[in-house]
Amino acid sequence: MKMSVQSKGETRSEQIRPATKADAREIASLFLMSSDGLASYIWSRVGAPGADLLEVGASRYSRENTAFSYQNCHMVEIGGQVVAMLHAFKMESDETPEADPVLRPYSELENPGSLYVSGVAVRPEFRRRGYARKLMILADRLAAAQGLTRVSLICFDRNVSALRLYASLGFREMDRRAIVPHPSLHYSDGHALLLVRECDAREQVEV
Repeated sequence: MKMSVQSKGETRSEQIRPATKADAREIASLFLMSSDGLASYIWSRVGAPGADLLEVGASRYSRENTAFSYQNCHMVEIGGQVVAMLHAFKMESDETPEADPVLRPYSELENPGSLYVSGVAVRPEFRRRGYARKLMILADRLAAAQGLTRVSLICFDRNVSALRLYASLGFREMDRRAIVPHPSLHYSDGHALLLVRECDAREQVEV
């Protein structure tokens, strides 16, 4: 998917493309910026004590044939610069109880059989240009390509601007859980919301 962007008299090539292994560090950086502290919390637990979280995340997304892999990411690139990304994968059923009390609310909000959007991130200087909306429309197409009829995601109720976008795209709240506070998280209270959209519930929009 390619197009052009006009900026200060200069035309730069824009494309949305599948991620490559070389994008792993960019993916990690975008997750640290956009996950409201969840990526920091998870990566601090899986990495060695004192490890650089960006490096931990890059190593995590360098893997293949797992949900949390560059293979499930798409990047928005302008003039060779990565400015946004989408991470989404098919949510499988998992009845294993989550032992971590901080993560338990999110595991209880999974929607098996849907395309789960784990992350949508846009660098601050490129926000309000429609990239998040384009990536969410791409999620519809990815779901259809896998024979899935729903797209799901989890959003904090305090993230008002994101909720406004998702509502405009037809997402509906299906469930919620109170968050468990932790210093890594950006929000110390409120709820995590499970939002779901039927892929065929709205008119298709061309990107």
